[in-house]
Amino acid sequence: MRYSLLAGGKRVRPILAIAAFQMFAQGGAQAALEPVMPTALAVEMIHTMSLIHDDLPAMDDDDFRRGKPTNHMVYGEDIAILAGDAMLSYAFEYVARETRDVDPVRVLEVIRLLSNCVGPEGLAGGQVMDLESEGKTDVSLETLTWIHTHKTAALLRVSCAGGAVIGGASEDDVQRVSDFAVKIGLAFQIADDVLDVTQSTEMLGKTAGKDEATNKATYPRLLGLEGSRQQAERLVAEAKECLAPYGERSKNLLALADFIINRSN
Repeated sequence: MRYSLLAGGKRVRPILAIAAFQMFAQGGAQAALEPVMPTALAVEMIHTMSLIHDDLPAMDDDDFRRGKPTNHMVYGEDIAILAGDAMLSYAFEYVARETRDVDPVRVLEVIRLLSNCVGPEGLAGGQVMDLESEGKTDVSLETLTWIHTHKTAALLRVSCAGGAVIGGASEDDVQRVSDFAVKIGLAFQIADDVLDVTQSTEMLGKTAGKDEATNKATYPRLLGLEGSRQQAERLVAEAKECLAPYGERSKNLLALADFIINRSN
């Protein structure tokens, strides 16, 4: 568990949770972060679990992640599966046990959101469709968007929504930040697909060119590189519109949206 969780990475998901919390918490950017940290840590645990399992030979079969050999390459497939399972269950336990000074109803809502993110309406459902689409030449843009709405975007959505809930956001506020997160989540995936084509393994910290090698449906394959970049920019622009009512309070989330399409790995 420690090997993969502490291996590095951009930590985009916990940072999103913190930024969303700050938008709605009393005190804003100066608010104490203790209430949201369990949620922020939980989404990173779930993300790391998904990477461990995605890298397994039965899934995406990758041997390099975050600049290091993947979990199963070091500890074997059996331990990698168990490490992912343990991290998933610990994420829920951590939110329930460590969240302090927050209405228990809101804590329960975060646990519900996390559960939904992982299940058939989230990561599991998206991964099934992703696996079923691998090697096919007739995957549509609609199908590809469905896959990544339920994979990449689902984790970004629960990060923002969970942070907002802990911060005291209303249902309408949570919906707005969720809509924002889905759009930047899709933009994030498009950027990933572009980087897989344009960057080296050393720069990415994971195996470059893997999508093409496995004949996987990607945005560049459907839209081309320039079309993919334009689509990502459109999504980020639409995402920013979701936060327009919040003005200056949304600046950290807006900055993260820009980072997502301008990153180099």
